[in-house]
Amino acid sequence: MVRVCTAARETCALTSNLKKVGRKKKDKNKSEVRSSQLVLLLQAMMLLLVVTPAAEAFVPAFRKSSGGVFMMSSSGTPSTYKKVFVAGGTKGVGRAIVEKLTERGTQVVALVRSEESKANLEGVDGVTAVLGDAFDQKAVENAMDGCDAAITTLGGTTEDRRVDYEGNNNVIESAGILGIPRIILVTSIGCGSSKEAAPPSVFEVLKEVLAAKEKAENVLIDFYTNVNWTIIRPGGLVTAPMTGEAILTEDNTAIGSIHREDVAALVVAALHSPKTERKVLSAVDPSITSSVAVEGKVIPSFVL
Repeated sequence: MVRVCTAARETCALTSNLKKVGRKKKDKNKSEVRSSQLVLLLQAMMLLLVVTPAAEAFVPAFRKSSGGVFMMSSSGTPSTYKKVFVAGGTKGVGRAIVEKLTERGTQVVALVRSEESKANLEGVDGVTAVLGDAFDQKAVENAMDGCDAAITTLGGTTEDRRVDYEGNNNVIESAGILGIPRIILVTSIGCGSSKEAAPPSVFEVLKEVLAAKEKAENVLIDFYTNVNWTIIRPGGLVTAPMTGEAILTEDNTAIGSIHREDVAALVVAALHSPKTERKVLSAVDPSITSSVAVEGKVIPSFVL
């Protein structure tokens, strides 16, 4: 009885918070409000599960997807991820992530914008490429349905629209709607708490890009408090074979360069590490000489 009453009180409190979000966020983007309300609603529904297993019928998206039932660990997230959605997987870091996931035997669903990209990616064993636009939230959601984790590396401008916030937000929101418990967002050093790490001249050039990426970060940090997310901020990206010396760090003053393939390796490793839950990590390679790195600075490595 005490258990039921406690759950009831907490559910009422969450319902109250759900109403407050809409009032408090009048000056925010509507999709941000919708995302926060969705998370609070899922939290309230999960409390009902504590009271009666029959309540599971009310929250199918949190525990299941059209691809089957998620196998949950004691922390509420899958112990392994068998089917991963990747946004931004046609080139750069995203493409390297796709390749490293498939090397592990993981199925990948990649969102692509052209038939050419679709044909190219589907030449990789284990990849299903789905035509769709990252600016279209429903298209993202449909492509993601059936996956048990999502990774997004989206960035850049398409037809004068910047995907760094809008596209990434659509990935985050779709994951919330579908109940996907694991999200990794790849942004950049210079966002949020790492702003001071970027040299002023670099920050000035990239400030609009960084502001858009930071806005997407804040959606995860502020509204998805009950989801296992990780934010990874790479330093200056270089296209070259991986060194294997790159690291993740919680030091938000770290700055330097990193090869794209090394970023991909770190992202895939972080995906499966329970230590990265709700962590914001920078990614750099101390073995690479960089004009922006602080000479002699020792960067503490985050152990996965």
